[in-house]
Amino acid sequence: MEANNANQSIVHPESSFKVMGACFNVYNELGWGLSEKQYQQALAKEFTDRGIRFRREVFIPLEYKQVNVGRYFADLVVEGKILLELKVVSVLGYIHAKQVLGYLRGGNLRIGILVYFTKEGVKYRRILNIRES
Repeated sequence: MEANNANQSIVHPESSFKVMGACFNVYNELGWGLSEKQYQQALAKEFTDRGIRFRREVFIPLEYKQVNVGRYFADLVVEGKILLELKVVSVLGYIHAKQVLGYLRGGNLRIGILVYFTKEGVKYRRILNIRES
């Protein structure tokens, strides 16, 4: 019972599980050392093969008082509800989490997954937009 209750508190658990499974599969196949764009292309292929809907390079406007003051381009939006941002770095950084939070707010999305492809394997952080319910 506790495992079920824990899963209920996770935002989009089934979709998140599918996304991360695809990320681990890509890493297991290709290993470390590619660019973010190459991992993105491989993930697009993996998502297509698995029947997972996604969009790449998603434009997200940044607005202030209904005026456009900037723009973002998120790596991937999966199933219209999970923002996926890819990084090829060795250290999980606050600046990257802050970037994803900005994307979530601009895109009115609830959950983002920041995926790091490192020498040690795939690392990730789930980031919640508490402003979006």
